[in-house]
This record gives sequence, structure tokens and C-alpha cells, in this order.
Amino acid sequence: MLLLRRILPGRNYCRRFSTSQSHLSDRKGLVLGVFEKDGEGHHLTEAAAGFDQSISGKLSELLKISGPSLKKGKSRLFYGLHEDFPCVAVVGLGKAESGFCGAENLDAGKENIRAAVSTGCRLMQDLEVKRVEVDGCGDAQSAAEGAALGLFSYDQLKSKKKTQVTTRLHGSADATGWAKGLVYAQGQNLARLLMEAPANHVTPTAFADIIEEKISAKVTVHKRSKAWIEEQQMGAFLSVSRGSEEPPVFLELHYRGAPDSAQPPLLLVGKGITFDSGGISLKPSQSMDAMRADMGGAATVCASVVTAAALQLPVNIIGLAPLCENMPSGKATKPGDVVIAKNGKTIQVDNTDAEGRLVLADALSYAHTFNPRAIVNVATLTGAMDVALGSAATGVFTNSDWLWEQLQKASVVTGDRVWRMPLFQHYTRQVTDSQLADLNNIGKYSRSGGACTAAAFLREFVTLPHWAHLDIAGVMSNKDEVPYLRKGMSGRPTRTLVEFAAGLTQNG
Repeated sequence: MLLLRRILPGRNYCRRFSTSQSHLSDRKGLVLGVFEKDGEGHHLTEAAAGFDQSISGKLSELLKISGPSLKKGKSRLFYGLHEDFPCVAVVGLGKAESGFCGAENLDAGKENIRAAVSTGCRLMQDLEVKRVEVDGCGDAQSAAEGAALGLFSYDQLKSKKKTQVTTRLHGSADATGWAKGLVYAQGQNLARLLMEAPANHVTPTAFADIIEEKISAKVTVHKRSKAWIEEQQMGAFLSVSRGSEEPPVFLELHYRGAPDSAQPPLLLVGKGITFDSGGISLKPSQSMDAMRADMGGAATVCASVVTAAALQLPVNIIGLAPLCENMPSGKATKPGDVVIAKNGKTIQVDNTDAEGRLVLADALSYAHTFNPRAIVNVATLTGAMDVALGSAATGVFTNSDWLWEQLQKASVVTGDRVWRMPLFQHYTRQVTDSQLADLNNIGKYSRSGGACTAAAFLREFVTLPHWAHLDIAGVMSNKDEVPYLRKGMSGRPTRTLVEFAAGLTQNG
């Protein structure tokens, strides 16, 4: 406002804001995109050009005199340009020719749109504008994802909440793509909601109830009790849950979307530790609160099934989530104990904080009973994964080149990247060399290649030729690395899992 008054004193569209600012929340806002030119100036998107024409070129005029070229991710606010939109945010989309970048392993154009649109929508939210129309920016799905992901914040337990903003597509762009993008983003936001919530609010039972409330008619939910888990002889899973007063739940979701009901399902398995204290091998107290999100694998898997059903993808998917807490008590598993997994293998538990692989071992064994076409398990499994890749990408360990190609292709579209990691026998020997049992739950050289030895451990419970393990410990939370996500739990890589499932419908 002050900038415009200094540049254009006395213009009507500057003064008008002073009389309407307090009523912005009752009016609509508008977010428009502009591309950078090689030289000075801007190239307006189709929607921005149409808006500019409707106000006799005032937008172009203001962009020219309000400073240098609007760079990628930057924004400017203008007031009083249009009677229907008292507040207009213009956001920089980078260069129009941005697209797939091999060095970065993503589609830079799509990512630029997500980041720019999220910036514009947050500006509107800060101004308490409740209704916002958004420029599709040439990719309505990415624009919708940026809007919905950028506006999400977990403030359910705060007295003062952020303004709830309703977004819609501006102009006659791709309405189908916009609707699809909103569903993708809502799926990731569901995972963020589950991961961010305190552990006393999202217990294993509460987690299962929340997911049951979100599912559609095409999804069958089974909330398996401790008695069922015992019947299944899931001794590894039960050993983790033993120290907690909260009962374990084995959550099972069946989505039947394929025209052929006999089509082998895609199996998604998610680690569901709703709070991880480390058990007897207690974690340091610093940052232990973040372990409320140690069920991030279960959150992303279940959110992916919910999203696939909402999109009515023509594929059969089964989601499995072994849910429990890992707590220390007189009943808790002790270092050195030996437990028996569902497939009969014995496991020496030398570190009770390496519990995720134990619950997944039984879930993976159970997953094979459905004769799936592929199994993908997702888990915040190792701090070593965070050390290796940080938040840049999800680490993928897989025995299948085909499965890797499908996951990698999906991640390019979503911008939520994956990176292939090794599954050498070198690591397998470190977990099979156990003093008391068939396997040890930590590698022989515990600090070396921790993410790889964890993956090697899981491989001992897989016989299927198409299996992938996604270690999401490094992408569990967001500081400022992903500009269209606020600080907090990220819900990654939900959109990549959904895109991967959607791709299977086209690739057989």
C-alpha cells in the first residue's frame, strides 16, 4: 500500500483500499502468475493477461513501475484494481520454459507453480481474505496442490486459528486438473494432520477411527484387535507393543477400484508407531516429541488409499498399518530378547529402538497372503536415512527395476522425489550374523550403513519379486526446504504414492 502511494499518489485504486481494508474478509482475493522474461519485464499467464485487459492494462503498468522483474517465488500485492477483487496478489513463476530437469530429477515448472501459488494464497490468508480465486498458471493441478498444501496448518488445539480460505479456479482453465490437484493435496494434508497431532490424541485406536471416518463406500475397513494379532502369530509386532498401556491395532484397508475384482492388488504397508520412546533403549529427551510422527508411514499409506478411492482409480489396493506405541515398562521387550515373527524366523532384539522393522516384518509376511502384484512399504525407519539424503528425497530400496522406474516416474510429476539406495548382500550378512537367533534387529556394525541394514532386514520377510521399501525418516518434517509446506510434519510422500498407483492403471 505504501509503495503504491509513493509511486502513484492520488490514484483511485490506491485510495480505495483505505476504505475497504476492514472488509477484505468479506470479499474475494485473486492470485495471478507471471513468468520472467530473459530481459526486464514480465510475461503474463493467460488468466493474468485476461484480467489485465479487463482493467485496461493497469496491472501491466503497475508491474513495470513497482520494481524489478518479479523473480520466481516472489510476490506483489495490489489493491483496488477491480471491483470484484479488492486485493490481487501477483506471484513469480520463473521462466515459462521451465520443465523436467534431469540434474534435479523433477519438473521445475510444476514445482515453481506450486511454490508461487502457495505464496499468493498465504498472503490472502494473512489478510484474512476468505475466498480466493487462483490462476491455473498453465497447470491447474499443480496450482491446486500449491494452494491447498500452502494453506494447511495444524492449529486444531489453538484458541486463535488461521483464517479458513476457500479457493477456486479463476477463469476457464483446466477444471478437471484443478479438482484432481485438490484431492491430491487433501490426501497429503490428511497425513500431515495425523502426523502433527499429539500422541495422546492419536493413539493406535484413535488413528484407526480417524481413517475409518475418511474412507468412501468403496473401501472396506478392518480394525484387527490384539487377539487377532496373537492368532496371526505376529510375535515381532506384539513384542513392540508389549510395553504400552495402549492396545495395538492392525488396520487393514481394502479398496476395490479395478473393473476386474480378481486383479491382484497393490499392497501398501506403513509403519504405525504412534509414539516411539525407544522402549528400554530409551531415546534422548531432546526432540523426542517429534516421535509422535513415527507413524508417518502408516499415515501416508492410509491417506494414499483414501485418496485413491476419492479419485476412483481403477486399481485394487490393500493398505496395512500395524499400529502401536513403543514404550518402556516392566512388560517391555528387553535388549537381548528373542522373538518369533509370523513367518517363523527368530529375531534377536538387541536394540528396542529399532522397532519399526519388527512391526513391518510381520505386516510384510501377512501382505504375501493376498498374492499382490507388488508390495511397497513406507516407514520413518532410520536416522541414518536422514543423514544420507536429508529432506531432499525419500530413500528407496527395491528388488525390482520395474517398481523403481514406476516410483521414480511418479516422483518427477509430484516433485516429491525418490532416490534409489543399495540392497547388497553385504548388508544382509550383517543382520543374519546373530548370536542367538536367525536375525538380529540391528546390523553387526550398528552405526555403519544403518538405513541399508534395516532394508536388508526387511528383505528377509519378502519373497515377492516386486517389493520396495521407502525410508521416509529424512522427509518426515519440513523446515523451509519445501516452500509450499509450512514448518512441521510434511505428509511426504503421499502424492507420489497416489501418482504411482495411478500410473499402474496405465502401465499394467
